[in-house]
Amino acid sequence: MTSQPQPRATKPRRRIRIGIDTGGTFTDVVALDEDSGELVTTKTPSTPADPADGFIDGVHKVLDLMGATGNDITAVCHGTTVATNQLLEGKVESVGFITTEGYEFILEIARQAVPDGYGNSYFWVKPPRIVPVDLVRTVGGRVDFEGNEIRPFDEESAVAAARWFRDRGTRSVGVCLLHSYADDSHERAVREVLRREHPDAVVSLSSEVLREYREYERSMTTLVDAAVKPKVARYVANIHDRLDALAPGVAFSIMKSNGGVLSADEVVKQPVTTVLSGPAAGALGAGLVAHRAGYQKVLTCDGGGTSTDVSVVLDGEPTLTTEGTVGAYPSKIPMIDVVTVGAGGGSVAWVTPEGTLKVGPRSAGADPGPLCYGKGGTEPTITDAHVVLGRIPPHLLGGEIPLDVDAARRGVDELADRLGLDPVRCATGILEISAWNQANALRQVSVKRGLDVRDFMLTTFGGSGSLLACRLVDVLDLAGVVVPQNPGNLSAFGLLTVDVRNDYVQTAVARHDALDHGAVQKVFDELTDRAARALDAEGFPRSAHRYVRTVDLRYFGQAFEVRVPAPDGPVDAAYAASVADAFHAEHRALYGYDFRGDASQQVEWVNLRVTGVGPITRPELRELPGRDPGSPGSLSDPPGQDRADRSKTVAGRRAVCFDADDGFVDTPIHWRPDLRAGDTFSGPAVVEEFGSTVPVHPGFAVRVDTLGNLVITREALHPTTAGGDR
Repeated sequence: MTSQPQPRATKPRRRIRIGIDTGGTFTDVVALDEDSGELVTTKTPSTPADPADGFIDGVHKVLDLMGATGNDITAVCHGTTVATNQLLEGKVESVGFITTEGYEFILEIARQAVPDGYGNSYFWVKPPRIVPVDLVRTVGGRVDFEGNEIRPFDEESAVAAARWFRDRGTRSVGVCLLHSYADDSHERAVREVLRREHPDAVVSLSSEVLREYREYERSMTTLVDAAVKPKVARYVANIHDRLDALAPGVAFSIMKSNGGVLSADEVVKQPVTTVLSGPAAGALGAGLVAHRAGYQKVLTCDGGGTSTDVSVVLDGEPTLTTEGTVGAYPSKIPMIDVVTVGAGGGSVAWVTPEGTLKVGPRSAGADPGPLCYGKGGTEPTITDAHVVLGRIPPHLLGGEIPLDVDAARRGVDELADRLGLDPVRCATGILEISAWNQANALRQVSVKRGLDVRDFMLTTFGGSGSLLACRLVDVLDLAGVVVPQNPGNLSAFGLLTVDVRNDYVQTAVARHDALDHGAVQKVFDELTDRAARALDAEGFPRSAHRYVRTVDLRYFGQAFEVRVPAPDGPVDAAYAASVADAFHAEHRALYGYDFRGDASQQVEWVNLRVTGVGPITRPELRELPGRDPGSPGSLSDPPGQDRADRSKTVAGRRAVCFDADDGFVDTPIHWRPDLRAGDTFSGPAVVEEFGSTVPVHPGFAVRVDTLGNLVITREALHPTTAGGDR
């Protein structure tokens, strides 16, 4: 009798979520095993010629580290800089603009505001318009601000405009008609004409991109959407196809500027929402880590290879704005309030015609990169200065990428000769300029917003974000620094913490004393219904939906609004009064005064907003174990002994220069994976790990908290008292 063959045991399928952030130099990857809670991080070089190559390389690398396959992936979330870089570099494809007859010069007139104040009006020259006047066409028809049709839509003029763009090969077209936020029927009619007469056209309607008044900002945001739509669509389709080949049917989403995510299929319909995709993820990740560590007021500093992004996080939530710009292009979509400065690791140090030293904003990027990369770079960069001074090791990624220290030294020597400086002073000068560039960016998001930076901790992350942390504390008089675990991959980690968010807005201008509560309720209901349908399409059950209301208000006669939260519940007189009270309080907090109780100064409601939120399960931050009492480096060591030298975490020593006057000093090098909760040591020191390096200057103390964060404070403030609420 023969035995029946037994079925082969199949390995149970794992559930792995992956976050991938593509930067200028490296592609950062974080994977979460949803069953075990295991987090695995890694990096791979970015591939500027085709970013999808670096993306797929990163997926393969992290799967290999986890012993997993593509079948184990349940979801991938991506932070991309494709739209951002296209706008920053001004590489905007030819875009056509269709607007209301008589308003063809909306872009040329723009706003009368001059950057950097009135004094600059003698020197400032308007940047080129995103659409030149010869690519603007108008259509007849008109609606008023209440949505009433004054003149009927002129289809003949729309047909002529569509054919004109078709004959000239203009494939991206933005449509912004006057008051379409109140009634979009004319814009939809234009789209139908374009579909019929110019079927190859990629079309963006302002009523779908930004249903809000102010025709210049609405036009610009719509045209930015139209400009980046073809490139973003190609990029997302390329990655989606390659990801499907590896993990068929996997959920693929893209980070949005507002701190939420959207499925890749939907993102290609509204790509303008991704213009700050990468920086937004970093701010969210930093906010989560700092909040769990007990810090309520936080500045974030995300240092990459090309630039540094800074933002403000209050009570764990990054601040939002609708007044953002990317390059020369304003975009009025909700976005995390991020300021970017060209001070990344690859920023080039150069000499002006006047003979002064400048650093950035031009960057060597990933290819050829800094001189020390040995890939053909010809100019010294910030990274080269750090290498020459010994602040970073002669390799990156734990030894995967060796650095050519001699090439960096030759480049700095040559620059020093041109400036007539000692090479060490030249290198420290490069880093001092970079630190002040970053400090100025931090001031823009804090001091200029009325915040006292002395109350804030700085959370540094990114490959180069922590290299100047101590100097920023001195320049800005900050409370201290928090460096999370795996800071080089924090943006990718942030992608695993992001809910699905969709923002909807409707302009509905009305005086507070004559407010139609029923009309406000109707608008809120319509916006909520749109948000609900979008979340339904993303696969969230209605029981999981969350809706957040906000309202933009102003005093009658003011040009701009203040946004305040609006509670749930029916809209009645008491509801409206509570929103107005919140506005008075916020106005006083921002500007130092309000008109509460002044009957002569009316409050005006302007925009109603609803954000639909589909919550996801966030990874848990695990506590780092401490040392056994009495072991080397433990807090129970006898007082007066040098814990740093006796700690198991010291992996070696090297000469490091923290200040040109003091020269090079013998410095202990700590290997961060060996640190334990409760470990303390003082500068000078350098903390190294796989994706980042933290130079600790003399006069600063380090404490490792229970979550494994490095908490760095001035030595005058005892490290054991530096945590908790601030």
